[in-house]
Amino acid sequence: MPDPSRMPFPVSRPSSRLVLATGTSLFVLALTANAQEPTELDELVVKSGSGGVITAEGYVGTASATGAKVDTPFLETPQSISSVTKAQLEDRNPQTLLETLSYTPGTRIGAYGFDPRFDSFTVRGFDVTYSGIFRDNLRQPGAGSSLFKTEPYGLEGVSILRGPSSALYGASGAGGLYNLITKRPTADALNEVQIQYGTHARTQGQFDFSGPLDEEEAVLYRMTGLLRSADTQQISVDDDRAYIAPAITWKPDEDTTLTILGEYSRTKTGGTAAYYYDAANNEVTDYFAGNPAFNDSVQHQGRIGYEFEHRLNEVFTFRQNARFSSLNTDADWAFAYAPNATDPRLIDRSAGTFDERLNAGVIDTQIEAKFDTGPLDHTLLAGIDYTQLRYNSLNGNGTSPPLDLDDPDRGDPVDEIPFQIKVRQDQSQIGTYVQDQIRYDAWTLTLGGRYDWVDTTTRSTDLATDAVTRTEQSDRAFSGRIGLTYQFENGIAPYASYSTAFSPNAGVSQETGQPFNPTKSEQEEIGVKVLLPDSNTLLTASVFNIDQKDGLYYEVVDLPTGPANIQVQRGKLRSRGFELEAVTSLDNGLSLTAAYSYTHMKIIEGPETTIGNFVSSVPLHTASVYADYTLQADGAWSGLGFGGGVRFIGSSYGNDENTLKNGTRALVDAAIHYDFAALDPKYDGLRLQVNATNLFDRRDPVCSAGFCYRDQGRTVIGSLKYSW
Repeated sequence: MPDPSRMPFPVSRPSSRLVLATGTSLFVLALTANAQEPTELDELVVKSGSGGVITAEGYVGTASATGAKVDTPFLETPQSISSVTKAQLEDRNPQTLLETLSYTPGTRIGAYGFDPRFDSFTVRGFDVTYSGIFRDNLRQPGAGSSLFKTEPYGLEGVSILRGPSSALYGASGAGGLYNLITKRPTADALNEVQIQYGTHARTQGQFDFSGPLDEEEAVLYRMTGLLRSADTQQISVDDDRAYIAPAITWKPDEDTTLTILGEYSRTKTGGTAAYYYDAANNEVTDYFAGNPAFNDSVQHQGRIGYEFEHRLNEVFTFRQNARFSSLNTDADWAFAYAPNATDPRLIDRSAGTFDERLNAGVIDTQIEAKFDTGPLDHTLLAGIDYTQLRYNSLNGNGTSPPLDLDDPDRGDPVDEIPFQIKVRQDQSQIGTYVQDQIRYDAWTLTLGGRYDWVDTTTRSTDLATDAVTRTEQSDRAFSGRIGLTYQFENGIAPYASYSTAFSPNAGVSQETGQPFNPTKSEQEEIGVKVLLPDSNTLLTASVFNIDQKDGLYYEVVDLPTGPANIQVQRGKLRSRGFELEAVTSLDNGLSLTAAYSYTHMKIIEGPETTIGNFVSSVPLHTASVYADYTLQADGAWSGLGFGGGVRFIGSSYGNDENTLKNGTRALVDAAIHYDFAALDPKYDGLRLQVNATNLFDRRDPVCSAGFCYRDQGRTVIGSLKYSW
């Protein structure tokens, strides 16, 4: 019996047919921009490129280093790119990475319902949980249940590059990558303390201090931290966290910068978070599927890294970014899976325990050259990066006393479960890359290529017999990108691009006994970006086609030992669709972000019963809008503001056989905030804010890969912040 509570997330699969209506959408956006008098584009002043830091005003990001590894205006990036800015984070006060990303186009969160253990989500239909999370432009790897947890309060923002992006970043998935940008030291003094209280006894205190340490402002610091005690909507599933993130910047001269970034956190939650799913009747019950007496999961994680940049002369700039990160997860779980054969009041439960450790070192060294060749301006980037990963896992399986439907919240002791399997996996990846951004007049041609070498060794030991299985695999791959952009003086920038990606797959197929091949993908994309003159508004639209080959997914296969739900590799997935996004922050106190995505994702090759079907839990239509408005008034009313948003998730199938259906849903979020300086200047810096997520408490069932969960319910959090 496979354990859905620990099962790695299934890899999704794609679709056919391009929607002709997209052309109309692009035309409408162009007309909107042309309705104003053509004016010269304001020059974008771009900061240091380390880590992908976003240049933004309010909700509107205009440049970052995520799309090209060097600071590049979004209008010149030949690929779909979005950002979650500092202002958006402050207004929405997200408590998880999933909430942080919930209003970005193409992003599907909640496919696995309520689950605070992992940040699992897809973009353009493809899972990015293991292959698409980057931190400060460096890969943040994951394996098994070892996934780094993200504290949104420690983020300056998120920069999102959609579509295959291996030409610069190496191993990554078909959907794209999410670059999480850490808070950095500031030249201006920043002091902030905050307390929060919310539903499920959520209590949190946090602080953020930054500024110069010397009169010359050559050394800057930042210290961010929080302490939280919280329950959740599920019995015995906590959401406790202690978090501290120190950072320091040394800038001895105008040409040299060194920033050191650190973090440590301890998070306690549940080993199981799901509700009992009655598969025979296709019903998600209100019963907790785990065992409250055997359900602790504690994760310790830390990272330390640096970003170094030195401008050698007018042409060359040298950069080196590096990070070492480590985590340890120790968890117990139980899972109710089927009615007892003799007593209908009882549901049989399996149980298990695991101890996982993941260490990862990443270093990226690059040289940037800016020069001219006749009428052509070049920004040439060449680099080499290296990733070393070590994953250790101890795992044991057993049984738990059954779930008693007459007393479902009761916790029952579980006999000690010894570890049975030990796994050690070492993976090294080295990649070399080169990219040239060639500008001629209003044209920008982006050419990039990369070659990667990946070696993986896996050693599995049966602790009962000391039998050892060892496998080795070597993957080699070339990735490329070519893109062309044209920038009109009135702010319209159409583009077209072709890009590829690959992702090595660790492990061995239980069906064939052979290592998995890398998953490869390619994308064609056309679109337009419109930066409306004099209005701080960015409009984007894109049409894409992504083909993925040799993806991994779960399937019940007849093995010599009997049927088993295992990872298999075969097939081809196709995702086609289009996306629209509008982001603005106006002088009248209104900020808004809106998005619409059409994702037509089908299985082109795969199991016979799934060919031509839609991929499970990938909605055809998703849309969202969030707005925040501060009253433009005199006196006490000037401190009052409101925010609200709606996230629409269209219907989808709950399995790849397309025999289960997820209904549509619209989730409403809301906020209200007040700055007390409007009452009296002596209260300057004091702000009260209340945020509600899923205001109407919709907790509908949602199914993915044939297993069903329940949406996360309403949360309300009040915060009182004082900054000076």
